Amino acid sequence: MSLTLVCPVYNEHENIVPLLEALERTVRTPFELVVVYDRDDDTTLPPLRAAAPRMPFRIRELRNAEGRGVLGAVKTGLRDGGGDAALVIMADLADDLRIVDAMYALIASGNADLVAGSRYMRGGRQIGGPWFKGLLSRLAGLSLHLTCGLPTHDATNNFKMYARCVLDAIEIESVAGFEVAMEITVKAHALGFRIVEIPATWTDRVAGESRFRLMHWLPHYLRWYWYALAHALVRRPVSPLKEQA
Repeated sequence: MSLTLVCPVYNEHENIVPLLEALERTVRTPFELVVVYDRDDDTTLPPLRAAAPRMPFRIRELRNAEGRGVLGAVKTGLRDGGGDAALVIMADLADDLRIVDAMYALIASGNADLVAGSRYMRGGRQIGGPWFKGLLSRLAGLSLHLTCGLPTHDATNNFKMYARCVLDAIEIESVAGFEVAMEITVKAHALGFRIVEIPATWTDRVAGESRFRLMHWLPHYLRWYWYALAHALVRRPVSPLKEQA
């Protein structure tokens, strides 16, 4: 088993070295960090390259090959990053790196195919961020958990680890960006993959500018919300192993 951390970046020069140092302090599982960027003049790259030689883990740069923006970067990293398990992390230090080892252990042991870091289950929490965005995210996760049996309270969080079998089975159809994690999650559930959630703390960024725009992204999240509801109405999840039998 091997672990790849996929980090899409856009001018994260203020955050990238603190992220590397946080990974060094926190994650004990051997991993490779794949940093995906759009342009050669991205301000993330000079400090990344300066700090990389002193890090105890491998760092690999990938240029976004799927169209500019976070969606293309995530798709490039998940497709070309390799690893038996892949975790998407953001460079802004918002994600709870303390649970990476536990997430990987669930996949490596065969007890999960997708592990969701959950802000909205017992023990999870969110610190900062727009309150209305948080409210909509919480309502979406709770309603899908209750009505569709989605095995996580936090469908919208991008801090999720995927076994390679999940990524190989799912064609990503998202067109905007951050909704991609919700798409993979509801499709994995529809296919019968094992989804497990563990408590996570999300902390709003302290440096740089967020590129999340609620009104722009909302219709794209709704597409996968309705997908999950429609699937729950027409059929029960079927194990991908049974489908192949």
